[in-house]
Amino acid sequence: MTSASVQPPRQSTKSTLDHASGDKRFRILEAHMKKHQFRHDALIEVLHKAQELFGFLESDLLLFVAHKLRLPPSRVYGVATFYHFFTLKPKGEHTCVVCMGTACYVKGADKVLAAVQEHTRIKPGETTPDNQLSLLTARCIGACGIAPAVVYDGAVAPRQTPESALEQLGKWEAK
Repeated sequence: MTSASVQPPRQSTKSTLDHASGDKRFRILEAHMKKHQFRHDALIEVLHKAQELFGFLESDLLLFVAHKLRLPPSRVYGVATFYHFFTLKPKGEHTCVVCMGTACYVKGADKVLAAVQEHTRIKPGETTPDNQLSLLTARCIGACGIAPAVVYDGAVAPRQTPESALEQLGKWEAK
């Protein structure tokens, strides 16, 4: 997930390592890097593990990875921003992924997305201010036979309409 407003990390390595010393997740991540022998070509696997442990890739975490793998921070940041499955911002408690593949789009995914955007007042790639919902789009989720499809918290829902999408959001808001 790339964003023009997100800047590369500019923290000192010492402050990053000091911060890391008290958090067990950093030790788990370091053990994962050791398993990969701190190889440069393990960067993507390491970033996956980091995101799994922390939920997203914040600046100090990218610096920690860069330092431990002996890579320039710009390279780590470049990889983290190039691949769409990495996120530099925290995700919401719930996720709504609207498939925008051809079959889904032709059958009304654009209308579903517009309804969700209007209701939540956020755009794809954003999270509501209360951190309850992250709205995402996907090029294709491979569920063309049940188009338009929407993935709610990892569960694929078939033949969605603006009304059914808003009904799901309402269920989350009621909790």
